This record gives sequence, C-alpha cells and structure tokens, in this order.
Amino acid sequence: METETLPVRVLALSGSLRGISKNTALLEAARMVAPAGVTVSLVPGLTELPPFNPDHEERPPRPVLDFQRALAQADALLICCPEYAHGVPGAFKNALDWVVGSGELVNKPVGLLNASAGGEYAQDSLRETLSVMSARLVPAACLRVAVPGPVRPAALLAALPEVSGPLQAALQALLQDVRP
Repeated sequence: METETLPVRVLALSGSLRGISKNTALLEAARMVAPAGVTVSLVPGLTELPPFNPDHEERPPRPVLDFQRALAQADALLICCPEYAHGVPGAFKNALDWVVGSGELVNKPVGLLNASAGGEYAQDSLRETLSVMSARLVPAACLRVAVPGPVRPAALLAALPEVSGPLQAALQALLQDVRP
C-alpha cells in the first residue's frame, strides 16, 4: 500500500505591521507560487501579542499560545522582515522574544527573505537572534527579492519572473531541508 506524503507546512511570518506591506505581499506571493509538496500559510495575530514579560512565560496569554502552537505545527518558517533604524521592528522582535524559552524554533528550518535592496542590518540581527534560539537557517532559502516600485498585490508579484523564481527556489530549499 502506497503512503501519501503530507505537504511540508511552511509558516510565513511578516515583520511588518502595515496594512499594505511589501513584506506581507511577498509572503502571499510565495504562497501562490509554492511548488508541489509545499503549503505556505501566513501567521495571523502578531499585532495581538502583548509585550513580552518573563513573568508570564509559565502561563502565556492566549495570543501567545496560539502563536507558539502555529510555530510548533510548522515544518519550516519563511520570514520577511523590514528594517527600521538598522534593526528588526520592535513588534517582530517581541514575537520572537515570546518563543525564546518555549523551544518552538529549536532545529526548525528557516528561510529569510528581504523585500528591499537594503535591509542587511535587520537580516544580520535576525540571523543572530535565530541562531541564539537554535533555529536552523537554510542558506539557499535566505534571499533578497527586491519588490519593484510601490506595493503591488501578491498576484502581480507572483506573476513577475524576477520575484516568482527566487520565491520558488527558497521554498524548494526549505522542502529539501525538511525532506532530504
């Protein structure tokens, strides 16, 4: 009897809180161009996470538990985060702070996308933070995919070969890391 292989579940995390964001649009485009065997879903609710407080790690609030559960159920992560003042936006760092001690990122394959031509400081900061958290960065899934011009709908980005090609390559690298 042939067993069916379940798709690799990639959880996409946008570091931007903007309603209309190049980072989020790029992750939505990744969902649209995902290769066979990969499903991409965007994590909702980062705006609902309260400020990190170590006193609440033992009994985290419901939004934190939901975030931790989504991370735990994912086979891999794909992060696209803007840079603010040469660093990671505070709200995104706050989300990561909630899972430093809970372990959902330990040995989890992670790809990092950058939606602009710059942003190397945020990428370096994320690499350091994720390394301390024992996440496993997948080099072939860490790419700059400069989104041209103003924010465009994800479907338009997915139709651009200079965007869809690198996104497919990053997702394929995560797939290969999860299922060598």
